[in-house]
Amino acid sequence: MSTPPRYFQQNIPYHVYNRGNRKSEIFLDTKDYQRFLKRMNEYRKQFDISILCYCLMPNHFHFLLKSNTHIGISNFMLRLCTSYAKYFNIKYNLVGRLFQERFRAKIVDTDEYLLHLSRYIHLNPISEDLKVLTSQNLSPAVIRSQLRSYAWSSYHDYLQGNSNICALNQISAYFSKTHKQLSYQTFVEASIPNDASTILSSFV
Repeated sequence: MSTPPRYFQQNIPYHVYNRGNRKSEIFLDTKDYQRFLKRMNEYRKQFDISILCYCLMPNHFHFLLKSNTHIGISNFMLRLCTSYAKYFNIKYNLVGRLFQERFRAKIVDTDEYLLHLSRYIHLNPISEDLKVLTSQNLSPAVIRSQLRSYAWSSYHDYLQGNSNICALNQISAYFSKTHKQLSYQTFVEASIPNDASTILSSFV
């Protein structure tokens, strides 16, 4: 029996996420990430999806998505996850379910939530570092460098101001491109020495 589509409000952002079955890794090498990103880009065009930001982690992923149709997100996620699961199982000679369950989605109903959620998504690659920042005296400068160099999120697109995948304007419009203290980078990274772990936990 096919999975019935879920319906979402048009032109409203949603936090969409999923993880590997039993928390197993879903990306094992660089080509896996590249394959997933390639299909993301193809299917967002096919199903009229706007990707506001994303982060791919070894055993899970996060998106901020908007759709111009009520079933665009459902179609996009179904095609993306089904296609990638088939690729992954064939490549690694596996059978069975790759993802733990059907993707989850939460509506993003305020601008404040949108901005803080984008920060949470982009901080994921250094979340473990943030948790031990004070206890082990990790350097905030080192952690920031790790964050900026992470290849599998849209954060570098926001730093560069352009993207082949993401629609940056809805988030970047709230920030200055000329005043560093009012930039998106400052918004994300200013929390790292102090309360970033609190920000991360608030969206779990």
